[in-house]
Amino acid sequence: MADINVDISLLPEEVRRKLAELNLELSEGDITQKGFDKKRSKLLAPFNVQQPPQDTGPSAPSPQTAAQRKAHRRLTREDNRYHSDSSSDDDSIFGEDVSRDFNRGGRFRDSGASSSSFSDAGASPHHQGGRGERPHSAAYAIPGNTSRQALADVLQSSRHCPRHQGKVSAKIQQLLNTLKRPKRKPLKDYFVEEDDALEAPQPDPNAPKPEGSTLTPVPGEQLVVPSGLPRNLEAALQRYGSSTYKANAVTVLDQNGKPSINLTYGKLLSRTHKIAYTMLHKVGQKGEGGIKPGDRVALVYPNNDPISFSCGFYGCLLAGVVPVPVEVPSSRRTVVVDDSKDAGGQGIGFLLGSLNVQWALTSEACHKGMGKSSNGDVANFKGWPKLSWFITDHLSKPPKDWHPPPKQSEDCPAYVEYTQSKEGSTVGVKVTRSAMLCHCQTLTVASNYTEGEVMVCVLDFKRDVGLWHGILCSVFNGMHVIFIPYSLMKIDPASWMKMITKYKASVGIVKSRDMHWGLLAQKDHKDVNFSSLRLLLVADGANPWSLTSCDAFLNAFQSKGLKSEAICPYASSSEALTVSIRRPGKTSASKTGRGILSMQGLSHGVVRVDSENSLTSLTLQDCGQVMPGAVMVVIKIDGPPVLCKTDEVGELCVCSGYAGTGYWGLQGITSNTFQVQPLHGDGRSAGDKMYVRTGLLGFLGPGGLVFVCGSKEGLMSVSGRRHNTDDIIATVLAVEPMKFIYRGRIAVFSIPVLKDERIVIIAEQRPDCTEEESFQWMSRVLQAVDSIHQVGVYCLALVPPNYLPKTPLGGIHLHETKKKFLDGSLHPANVLMCPHTCVTNLPKPREHRPDVTPSAVHVGNIVQGARMAWAQGRELSISDEDSDSARKVPHQFLTEILRWRSQTTPDHNLYTLLNSKVQAQLTMTCSQLHKRAERIGSMLMEKGKLNTGDHVALIYHPGIELVAAFYGCLYVGCVPVTIRPPHPQNISTTLPTVKMIVDVSKASAILTSSIVLKLLRLKESTGIVETKAWPTILDTDDLPKKKLAAIYRAPTPEMICYLDFSVSTTGMLAGVKMSHAAATALCRSIKLQCEFYPSRDVALCLDPYCGLGFGLWCLTSIYSGHHSILIAPSEVETNPAVWHTAVSNYKVRDTFCSYGVMELCTRGLGTSTATLKARGVNLSCVRTCCVIAEERPRIHLTTSFTKLFANLGLSPRAVSTSFGCRVNLGMCLQGASCPDPTTVYVDLRALRNDRVTLVEKGSPHSLCVMESGKLLPGVKVVIANPDTKGQCADSHLGEIWVHSPHNATGYYTIYGDESLHADHFDSHLATGDARLSYARTGFLGFVRRTELTQSDGERHDAIFVVGALDETVMLRGMRYHPIDIENTVSRSHRKICECAVFTWTNLLVVVVELEGNENEALDLVPLVTNVVLEDHYLIVGVVVVVDPGIIPINSRGEKQRMHLRDGFLADQLDPIYVAYNM
Repeated sequence: MADINVDISLLPEEVRRKLAELNLELSEGDITQKGFDKKRSKLLAPFNVQQPPQDTGPSAPSPQTAAQRKAHRRLTREDNRYHSDSSSDDDSIFGEDVSRDFNRGGRFRDSGASSSSFSDAGASPHHQGGRGERPHSAAYAIPGNTSRQALADVLQSSRHCPRHQGKVSAKIQQLLNTLKRPKRKPLKDYFVEEDDALEAPQPDPNAPKPEGSTLTPVPGEQLVVPSGLPRNLEAALQRYGSSTYKANAVTVLDQNGKPSINLTYGKLLSRTHKIAYTMLHKVGQKGEGGIKPGDRVALVYPNNDPISFSCGFYGCLLAGVVPVPVEVPSSRRTVVVDDSKDAGGQGIGFLLGSLNVQWALTSEACHKGMGKSSNGDVANFKGWPKLSWFITDHLSKPPKDWHPPPKQSEDCPAYVEYTQSKEGSTVGVKVTRSAMLCHCQTLTVASNYTEGEVMVCVLDFKRDVGLWHGILCSVFNGMHVIFIPYSLMKIDPASWMKMITKYKASVGIVKSRDMHWGLLAQKDHKDVNFSSLRLLLVADGANPWSLTSCDAFLNAFQSKGLKSEAICPYASSSEALTVSIRRPGKTSASKTGRGILSMQGLSHGVVRVDSENSLTSLTLQDCGQVMPGAVMVVIKIDGPPVLCKTDEVGELCVCSGYAGTGYWGLQGITSNTFQVQPLHGDGRSAGDKMYVRTGLLGFLGPGGLVFVCGSKEGLMSVSGRRHNTDDIIATVLAVEPMKFIYRGRIAVFSIPVLKDERIVIIAEQRPDCTEEESFQWMSRVLQAVDSIHQVGVYCLALVPPNYLPKTPLGGIHLHETKKKFLDGSLHPANVLMCPHTCVTNLPKPREHRPDVTPSAVHVGNIVQGARMAWAQGRELSISDEDSDSARKVPHQFLTEILRWRSQTTPDHNLYTLLNSKVQAQLTMTCSQLHKRAERIGSMLMEKGKLNTGDHVALIYHPGIELVAAFYGCLYVGCVPVTIRPPHPQNISTTLPTVKMIVDVSKASAILTSSIVLKLLRLKESTGIVETKAWPTILDTDDLPKKKLAAIYRAPTPEMICYLDFSVSTTGMLAGVKMSHAAATALCRSIKLQCEFYPSRDVALCLDPYCGLGFGLWCLTSIYSGHHSILIAPSEVETNPAVWHTAVSNYKVRDTFCSYGVMELCTRGLGTSTATLKARGVNLSCVRTCCVIAEERPRIHLTTSFTKLFANLGLSPRAVSTSFGCRVNLGMCLQGASCPDPTTVYVDLRALRNDRVTLVEKGSPHSLCVMESGKLLPGVKVVIANPDTKGQCADSHLGEIWVHSPHNATGYYTIYGDESLHADHFDSHLATGDARLSYARTGFLGFVRRTELTQSDGERHDAIFVVGALDETVMLRGMRYHPIDIENTVSRSHRKICECAVFTWTNLLVVVVELEGNENEALDLVPLVTNVVLEDHYLIVGVVVVVDPGIIPINSRGEKQRMHLRDGFLADQLDPIYVAYNM
């Protein structure tokens, strides 16, 4: 062999073909290596040319090596789909990615020939040694394609494919090396991994870049503490409580706006001592745990009681206890959770639990208002730990010799202030005693506070600026604070201005909203005097849009004594505390700055000046300078803390002695927030100081001025650009706010959809707005946001006034609002989604390449060594039948079999019909059925005057009479057509269908029962179809006694036996012709698969009008002789247990049902299995419980059914599915001796590109698919490309083609779609075995070889049905199966009870049935849009919300999507809401 040197390309074609076959035998293991060498030598001997030995080079393998590689390749080709996707061949000429895609082969379809057909071209000595010139390559004969050019094209394209998987044999690598071709245009990669294509949008290359120098840390002026200040807060309290004990410390306005409630410093000191003493010595004496210094206690006081809060707070400080001020929980939450009333309450409860808080301080009035349990104790609030309550009113004096405990270390926590992260979780910021003191000193210096000053405070005194100034600094400096409760502000917005005037206050602490509402209270302006006011702190001055309120307020009240320098914007942070204040009265710090900046530049993170009149400009005012004693830097928002440039926007960070020290108990995020060490761009440290992140975004201007342009919490990064929620709110408020928005209440946030953030705007609308006004306003808002910010709004929703969840002081609780929106519990009044304009990062649409021929795909699959997609049931032979029976039973005609059974076993019971009480309503033996069929045949001939070959419509309710009428027609040579009778409760829609089938089938007569006849003659029926319009109607309840003279026998078995009419889910009515031979072949296959014998009992609970259900009901009992127990599905509606009880009573081994019946049982008996078991129902006898269906198996339903009735003895392996279709009524059916059903998980993304990629259970985008039963004997299926008709590989999704003796012979007629022709029943593959004739099922599926072993010892090939081809939705070049989208939508909200999708003018329409109140309908619109985008990369065009029961479902439980589409277009759905996404 080694001496043979032949140029194979020069050999005769016959010799080349024999060599290819020989290589195939070796690769398949059909010949030994020795036999291969011997035969090959014999073939090549006549053409051998002796040449001197030559060095073949290192790449030339020996024949033994080549043979070993071929043998290895045979194993690889068969088993590679069970291995890892990555290649492990060390000698691969491709990289890992290249070899992986080479095996996948783009979009190529397989054709079945072995890869070894080509392997010898690279192994011949001629090719191994030729390096100087392009060698010749052999073009072996391949079934279906002989094109060498196709092979070269495929091989050439494989070099350019970026991703590949699997193994490539060494011989194929050599072939690739030898087939050097001129470079051609590479074939595109047909399947792009969509996750790669969904990368977040890259930054705009034309975006402005920062050009300044790197910012250096900016220090504030040195902190010089005045000598007269107290050494700490306790000393301040002692000083002012002793020396000025009659001076007022706190004044609170009552509900009438009168300053009637006062607390002097003397009272504050005495009450503080009482609380501290009682906490440490008297609390916990009733067996409860006491309070020790260092413990954390909650301060729970209402917002209108700052006096009790001040006493409780300072009592804790004196006792060394750590106070945790929190909001009062709503008492309603003890009974019914009302999150809109008490938003964020559970988060506070979680914080208290993490702080190990066991005691809560509160006032007597607050304690009385809380919900109580039956024993009078305060009930536990949802999410809160169990607390003991300590009322701080009416306490006894401490002993005169008692003194507060010595102070702890200055590094110990003084108090914990709660705040919320951007994600909505509640955290606690620790503030140490030294930080608290330093903060008071710094604020005193910065604000120039002096003893005896009067301060008016509108803010929440429990946290943030209200706590720092109104509770801490005021006592530290002996000031008088007048608190304005928020409840009073809603009634009298000018009350704070009146108090400044009345008390000649020098300090006011407000927010810009208070200034705005104060401006509107014009009737109170005449008495206002601001001449005493030197400091008006605007606590939300960090919000750029507070500038408008400040300017308007100054313009209005400058004539009332308000000085421009008195308005001082204030920037604060829960973590860094005070960030900056504009400080009045300091010449060195009196500089103020304003900048008109480009919002476009800010969105890219750079500072650029814009013109004053520009619509896209933002005017910023400074928030003062860096605080005394502090240092400030600006770092990049994302990534490591790299210092920004001077003209770059970043996060402000502060290094000071007064900042918070960390989040309590959260060390991980503490270090990231409170221990930031800035870096230079090259990674070097910018100093040793540790900074605290403020969460504010801005930059530092000239002279150390601090400019804030947003917050990290409100930051939304959309398509690489940053937008702030405050900017969006300001734009929305500019669109007719007073006319439309209720009190300016707007929530803006972003949600992640498809790897990018999408902007959501929710606004409260005024109660008097019409729907038309709403949509006009929303349209204007969309235009305004787009033109000003150049960003699209993903969702705009409107809610009723005063509806959104509130913070304790009445603001919108953003996190709760976002949570409600995402949970689908917001209940908006109007919704406008704009996914088409916002979502721009979808994967590119798939491009179809019509120039790729099936032969090229075929060769590509050969090169990959892919297994061809085909499978077959076991072969039929005469030995399959019992020899005695085979001789005695006529197998060609069912009529002869029935007559033979009536003669040989006349009393054998063939049928029993059960009613809902599990009682035998009717039984029929072989003889009785034969005689009744004869009498019906006689009626047809005499009364009907019918001729042989005439068509007869059989309109019966499910029962034995239908069977008798069927054989009565066959006995006289008529062709029966079974039709479902009209539904009594729905005659208007079901009767026209009956009439249509009668007309289309050209029925000459109708056989029916008296019950159905009455239905047809009802007044309602005759109004739809006149009685005269029907053909001759014969009532089989009134039969003649005359016996039939002779039974008709068809001249040939290929003549029509019956017509099978059905309506597809797309609404197409078609009838197929079933010959006598096909009918008996179907029965024979079912008998062999299910092992039916006359001694068997088989229970049927399904509709008997078409498909496999008709075959089981009317045909198989006659052929096999088994006893069929018939249960009409309508009986299960009456009594869901009738089927199970019958199976148990008759000890049935094989039972068949429909999905509709299975669903009825699952829903109706969900809580009754214990009752059934008590009644003795036992399903352990069931060996096969098969669902008759024409669709993808409903795994969720079958699994639920199995688990539910396992308690009754139902074996999990007994439940299976079947598959049949128009062209072949029974392709797959699970027999008792078949291997267990196989379940695989496939990648949905690959499936929509007509590829099958197996993944692990639980993988993202995985879809569970179950085998649709085992192929019946005599059935062969292949998977073919529905467009090119080329045979597919088993890694491809294609159309299922079937070859079987029981295929239907053709369409009798097609109603509604003339595109289906005879080639559906006589199709031939373009590649592969082109001789065999197949019928096209119109269903997509794939074949997978499993590890299971069949009864014949071969490995089992499982067939998986994915969905109907004419139901698939082609969008963006990809193929979607409606059921996959519908399953996704159904999971998006618990109130969706059913869903259906279809397309309309290239828009995806989703119809959902809402099982809930109508006010919940609009919750579904954003959720449905989001989930379809995330899971399927599709934009929903229309969302239709309807009532339950609107989506039409046929008798088989299949959704009639095209009927639904017609109803939608005709405006007949009566929807609750229709949302057109923009």
